[in-house]
Amino acid sequence: MENENIFLWIKAAIVSVAGAFSAAFGWLGWLILAWVGCMALDWISGSAAAAAKGNWSSAVARAGIWHKGGMVVVVIVAAVADCVLGMAVGHFPALGIDYTVLVLPVILVWYIFTELGSIAENATDMGADVPAWLTKLLAAGKQLAESQIDLPDDADDNL
Repeated sequence: MENENIFLWIKAAIVSVAGAFSAAFGWLGWLILAWVGCMALDWISGSAAAAAKGNWSSAVARAGIWHKGGMVVVVIVAAVADCVLGMAVGHFPALGIDYTVLVLPVILVWYIFTELGSIAENATDMGADVPAWLTKLLAAGKQLAESQIDLPDDADDNL
């Protein structure tokens, strides 16, 4: 009977933390949490795959951390872009646009699918069989996220 109370308290604590997190950060917070988890799992699985092959290198591991740091910078840029767009649209009510976020969620979903694809590759390098359909699904998800903001090819020429 004592153990049942402990498990009840543990479940209640987990639900409370998840509810508080959702109330504070909403769906975007969960998306960020999923991205951070995927980044960590990619780095760990990449290190494990390299170790399994006998070619783990601290220099390569550091390069992976720098790569993840660059991703954090891009996510911050996307968040700032959303803030600036939101402020700009807010000052032009005649446009009739209700803008909250667009750039950040698309970037996060794109990065999550990128990380999931890399994790699947790492699993293959560790000796696991990965279904071809899963690899195709992850690539399609990444492509779908990328296509959500479809700028013309010459958009950078106009900047």
